[in-house]
Amino acid sequence: MRLYRCVASVTVAVALVLSAPYDALPYAGVAAGETEEPPLFGAECRTGVEGSHVVAHCHNPYVDIDRVRLHIECDRWWDLDTDSAPVDTEPAMTVRLTGRCWMEVRSVWISHQNRGS
Repeated sequence: MRLYRCVASVTVAVALVLSAPYDALPYAGVAAGETEEPPLFGAECRTGVEGSHVVAHCHNPYVDIDRVRLHIECDRWWDLDTDSAPVDTEPAMTVRLTGRCWMEVRSVWISHQNRGS
């Protein structure tokens, strides 16, 4: 009985996707032979962790301003995770972001937001 329910729900999902109008499909706006190029955007960031300290350097080689933030997830449950203040990285500019945990660092990542030109 469970297998029948699973097959039935998959069949309904496929039927809904196939019955969608042509304009709703993701490739509908691109003519045959054309490829839609995404705009060039985003600072290139490198992060380094040494003990409980984190340093990130972000360089923006593009025209649009990239607002970057450093996010740090600490390993211990009682250690507070941190997010840096957003920093605008203008064209041809390099910024340095720092942060730390009290003990070990679990993960580090950078978020980007397009601020336009």
